[in-house]
Amino acid sequence: METERFKKGMAMRRKILGDAYVDGAKKRSTEQAQQLTQPFQELVTEAVWGHIWSRPGLDHRTRNLINVALMVSMNRPNELRLYIKARQNTGATIEEIAEVILQTSVYCGVPAALEAFKEFERVLEEEEKGNSKP
Repeated sequence: METERFKKGMAMRRKILGDAYVDGAKKRSTEQAQQLTQPFQELVTEAVWGHIWSRPGLDHRTRNLINVALMVSMNRPNELRLYIKARQNTGATIEEIAEVILQTSVYCGVPAALEAFKEFERVLEEEEKGNSKP
């Protein structure tokens, strides 16, 4: 049964990441995997999207930029790419993303920022080729 927080979270997830990404996540999983990971997906949708991203204290642009820095610091390239792309839905700019990655170089280390800039460049190349959705 979907809770109100889950519904709110799913709406926010779609707003930030886009329908294509959210719908594609289901297509990437087998039916058995979907059944086994369903509790985790519900947790993420409710907690991350329905609770944190839905709070009024920070705008979506700021949350997006924070997540870019966090993904660099934790060396999470897949999520980093996701949040670089999500800028299109949050109002963050390419220049702001680049500045955040540059700032991480002195706090997280040059190797972490180097890898992040590689992912950044990959995303921009994909977008130039027309694959611009998160």
